[in-house]
Amino acid sequence: MCPPMPTVLVVADGAWVLNEVGSALSVDDFRVEEIGDPRLVEDRLEESMVDAVVVDMQVGSMGGMAVVRAVRQATDPTDRPRLVLLLDRSADAFLARRAGADAFVMKPINPSELRAALGWSPAMAEEEE
Repeated sequence: MCPPMPTVLVVADGAWVLNEVGSALSVDDFRVEEIGDPRLVEDRLEESMVDAVVVDMQVGSMGGMAVVRAVRQATDPTDRPRLVLLLDRSADAFLARRAGADAFVMKPINPSELRAALGWSPAMAEEEE
């Protein structure tokens, strides 16, 4: 029996960001869902479980830091998805830590770095089988 594909919710309103994340995760059997409006993230998390939330630092009127904080407040720590912020510059790493992100990745996105930030590798999938 195949293990279920990890579900990653991508919160971004830039088409190029969505494309880069989708491309980075497409080869490793991730199920990628997209939300352009950060105000809808909490509702989406209530509908069904996701394994990780990848948030662009510059998204909509809310911003990535606010999205991370909102998810942390709205979810039980034992069921919380992994939170990864996409940064525009290295100085934003301080802000990502302060917001409570589990990990962060600089844009443009390196697929290996994104998978590592998500805490997933192809070897992990093989171990689960």
